[in-house]
Amino acid sequence: MSIPKPTAGELELLQALWPLGTATAKQVHEAMLADKPDLAYGTVLRLMQIMHTKGILTRDESQRSHIYAPAQAQDALQSSLLKDLMQKAFAGSAKALVLAALRSGISKKERAEIEKLLKDDSK
Repeated sequence: MSIPKPTAGELELLQALWPLGTATAKQVHEAMLADKPDLAYGTVLRLMQIMHTKGILTRDESQRSHIYAPAQAQDALQSSLLKDLMQKAFAGSAKALVLAALRSGISKKERAEIEKLLKDDSK
């Protein structure tokens, strides 16, 4: 059984949860407040419960506060989403996807990192 693709809101929550590894809804809510100061705790809890039902999160119910964890590692999910995007929007062409990403604007630091990665990979 494959894990369903997360919605935009679910991806935002995963971005907060991945660095934590495992966390309670309260911990995820606190992590998300930096970018979304008006975000209500109840909203985060409901979203995490929905994500658990969908199989996007796992939940340890052995403690009073349930501990949630991503069901899929960050790199695995990102690779899956990228492959899907590449097939749907770029006719399966990795080159077209990368060129579109580069044209959309990258910082000088990102460009230097990409150039280093390409040089190191060609050795």
